[in-house]
Amino acid sequence: MGRYLIDTNIVSKYLSGSLPQDGERLLDSVIDSAPQLSVITQIELLSWKSGFEARVREFVDDSSIFALTEEIVQACVRLRRERRIRTPDAIIAATAIVNDLILLTDNEVDFLRISQLTVVNPNRYQ
Repeated sequence: MGRYLIDTNIVSKYLSGSLPQDGERLLDSVIDSAPQLSVITQIELLSWKSGFEARVREFVDDSSIFALTEEIVQACVRLRRERRIRTPDAIIAATAIVNDLILLTDNEVDFLRISQLTVVNPNRYQ
């Protein structure tokens, strides 16, 4: 199995039990081999008042977090100059690209147009 970076929306759906069965199985296998998050996803998750803060905190604590490095910053700047993409999404995409990770997200509108990025949507996974 490849290495994955999990986007905020997928963590939220996973923890709330709203992913389809195949997508949940994919996330189970990714999480068993160590979940990986961008620092942006960490911030977004810990900022939410979701009703399941303890589960979110545990998930984040069990994850490897990719901090912003100069290489990620420069990749983010290139993405923002080339495309109309919000800074948080550009940081997540740059993190995946720099670390050669597959991005798990259902935000296909923003991420599928980035040719250097491999995207898997667990909502459509079979």
